Amino acid sequence: MQNILFICSRNQWRSPTAEKIYSRDSRLNVHSAGTSPRSRKTLNAKDIEWSDMIFAMEYKHKERLKAEYGRLLQYKKVVVLDIPDDYGYMDEELVEVLRESVEGYL
Repeated sequence: MQNILFICSRNQWRSPTAEKIYSRDSRLNVHSAGTSPRSRKTLNAKDIEWSDMIFAMEYKHKERLKAEYGRLLQYKKVVVLDIPDDYGYMDEELVEVLRESVEGYL
């Protein structure tokens, strides 16, 4: 099983939605976190170490990852999904966009 980490800014809408929809996928172990100190679940080094692949919702999230955890990312695949913060938690359109964006990498 692959360990997949989804990240966004505050871990409120996008990454928790991705975690929820992929939590039922028998191929994966999933977690989500946010890059902001105000996140519901703030990203830390253990999250990075645990993950096999990281999905960032926006390029700014990947840049924050590289700035803070550059060394830990050396052997990690980081994919930017380019999904803007325009959706609520479990929004039907967000679920569809996530599935379309993520499936090809799994």
